[in-house]
Amino acid sequence: MLTTTSTRVVAPAELDDVLAVLRREPVNNAFVTARVQAAGLDPWRLGGEMWGWYPEGRLEALCYAGANLVPLCAGPEAVRAFAERARRQGRRCSSVVGPAGPTAALWSHLEPHWGPAREVRRNQPLMITGSLPEDIEPDPLVRRIGKHEMDVVLPACVAMFTEEVGISPLAGDGGLVYQARVAELVGAGRSFARVEDGRVVFKAEIGAATPYACQIQGVWVAPERRGEGLSETGMAAVIGYALRDVAPLVSLYVNDYNTPARSAYRRVGFREVGAFMSVLF
Repeated sequence: MLTTTSTRVVAPAELDDVLAVLRREPVNNAFVTARVQAAGLDPWRLGGEMWGWYPEGRLEALCYAGANLVPLCAGPEAVRAFAERARRQGRRCSSVVGPAGPTAALWSHLEPHWGPAREVRRNQPLMITGSLPEDIEPDPLVRRIGKHEMDVVLPACVAMFTEEVGISPLAGDGGLVYQARVAELVGAGRSFARVEDGRVVFKAEIGAATPYACQIQGVWVAPERRGEGLSETGMAAVIGYALRDVAPLVSLYVNDYNTPARSAYRRVGFREVGAFMSVLF
């Protein structure tokens, strides 16, 4: 395995170089790009370190090392270098996630030292759209959630997270970090829901936003309302908000075994263009 001599923490002054690398894959890198644009490269503000790989002194690949470990624009040599740095540092993240190829390679190097993982999701199709669906009318009752409605949307967010990840986001710190993230999205006007009688029956968030692409996350329908088409009409509404107010491309990734969700996303115009992978601890 390579030594760490070709990798180091990227300096704040290298922001332009980092953004140039991230722009090579604007959809894959939307989540990290959004964080960098908002916080810069100072680890305290960014919520983690940004590692750079420098063959012959030139920045060519990145790895975000925070709550998630995320390889970005990383080929085999860069992945090996990032894996060695991560191995030496020890696991500090709750997941390894990113484009399936680099993430699988990174995990193959780290698994002997960090494994076993609680769950490995090797194929999470990445889907994009740049237009409104032609045959599905957006749900007119899906709207932005206001700051005064945190108590309305939070139970649905917790239910979605628990169902998706398998553990409650309220565990550990009592949910302080998770609630702060929900509040951040609500405050930014990127939380959307259909509310009936004071209860959310459909919701989704635009979790990351850049000038080039945005990423929808947290899509959820109340269990007793599933099968009514709320996901299609709700997603059509959120796509409309995203294309009008945020970015020209809308993306998301979904578990390969979630056949109903994949079908619903295809019906509203999403097409599969790649895959992500997640390793959960």
